[in-house]
Amino acid sequence: MSAENRRAKAVLEMQVRLGHTFADKALLERALTHASAIAGSPRAADNESLEFLGDRVLGLVIAEELTRRQTGADVGELSTRLHRLVSGEACARTAHTVGLGEAIRLPAGETRRGARQQRRILGDACEAVIAALYLELGLEGARPIILALWEPLLAEPHDRATSDPKTELQEWAAAAGRGAPAYRMIERSGPAHLPRFTVELAVAGEISVCASGGSLRVAEKAAALALLRRLRGAP
Repeated sequence: MSAENRRAKAVLEMQVRLGHTFADKALLERALTHASAIAGSPRAADNESLEFLGDRVLGLVIAEELTRRQTGADVGELSTRLHRLVSGEACARTAHTVGLGEAIRLPAGETRRGARQQRRILGDACEAVIAALYLELGLEGARPIILALWEPLLAEPHDRATSDPKTELQEWAAAAGRGAPAYRMIERSGPAHLPRFTVELAVAGEISVCASGGSLRVAEKAAALALLRRLRGAP
């Protein structure tokens, strides 16, 4: 099977998992087109502006649902949960669930470099598809599809130390009279398209920890979580 036919099959399968078959095929194709696929073609449209719109639609739908489910929660807790649920990581997880990676339109070189598995590309495409749902179905039509896709994430137990360990650690340090947590990148390795960052984290009076991740932000989050677990005596 040719690469073009494999992608066409993936687009069909993605719509089945999504629970909606698009009437506007051009809109769907735009949502699935990464900017690198049309470089040098000014008449073609990529999904960047749809990402922008989809991010706002997702934020509204999830914010409404959190408000409905957590009637007794304070604004700080709601904001923390919303940030986690609409993050690039959450969008990438959902994209993986519906098989979005194989449906994205990318140049062959990017595919060979593993772009279809990159969190940023998956997350951006997921937001673009959400925008396409909104444009085709309106908010009321898109909402149940979005909520069905996000139900596994909404159902996960909320632990602030896991969802936002950097803020949790910073607040602990302030309450304990320690200085602010200090993050330092000590190594960057791997190829440009799949980098690996290692950071060292230290808080005054505590043993430092090191952690790694695919981005500086992910590595810092992993280090903060590791130190919190050490403080709690967790394995």
